[in-house]
Amino acid sequence: MILKDKNAIVTGANRGIGKSILKVFAQNGANIWACQRNPSNEFDKYKSQLEREFSIKIIPIYFDLGNSNQMKKGVEIIKSSKVNIDILVNNAGEIFTALFQMTPVEKIEHMLQINYVSQMLFTQYISRQMMKQRFGNIVNVSSSAALYANRGRVAYASSKAALITATKVLAKELGPYNIRANVIAPGLTDTEMMKNSTSEDALNETTGRLCLKRVADPDEIAKSILFLSSDLSSYVTGHVLRVDGGM
Repeated sequence: MILKDKNAIVTGANRGIGKSILKVFAQNGANIWACQRNPSNEFDKYKSQLEREFSIKIIPIYFDLGNSNQMKKGVEIIKSSKVNIDILVNNAGEIFTALFQMTPVEKIEHMLQINYVSQMLFTQYISRQMMKQRFGNIVNVSSSAALYANRGRVAYASSKAALITATKVLAKELGPYNIRANVIAPGLTDTEMMKNSTSEDALNETTGRLCLKRVADPDEIAKSILFLSSDLSSYVTGHVLRVDGGM
């Protein structure tokens, strides 16, 4: 278990890739603060199942990324645990699809706020604790859309590209404190977000161009995040890991 007794924060933990991160981290011995917007019975059952099966602890933390006051309260709950924070995975995010001329500037601003600005604010709070500890590991979840120009993705891709550049800066600034910062860029992944934002024609066209000719399973993305979160990647920082099936 390569994360045994590590303490990890995972945002967007209640669905899609985030839900898979919880499972993969639990399988590898991590205790987890599972950040999400709202409680649900479904998540409570999933949490209890993982805790029983892997003898770890999962603490739900509820806040809206777009609400800085809620976020600050969430951070205070995490810090009140009085334990080290080993890993931060910024996985939460939203998507918006529309051609540029049909994209309201408010949507561009919203995508930047949720997918970039709020992630940076949360990382500021958590990295201060890591700097005091003089160790830590940050993994930001971007997207292959940030690396390749796709029609209809200007708001989403721009916000995820900002996250990539910020991660490279964080790696330089936080490296002297023994804190690593990396970013993962998943391609099409079998989640509700993908199904709600990608037409069947676009999906077929994109997978047809991939070396592996299929979309990713969320567990495959989570295992790549596990690698970046563990000592298996102890000399890796400032890196963009593409997990996209060979685009």
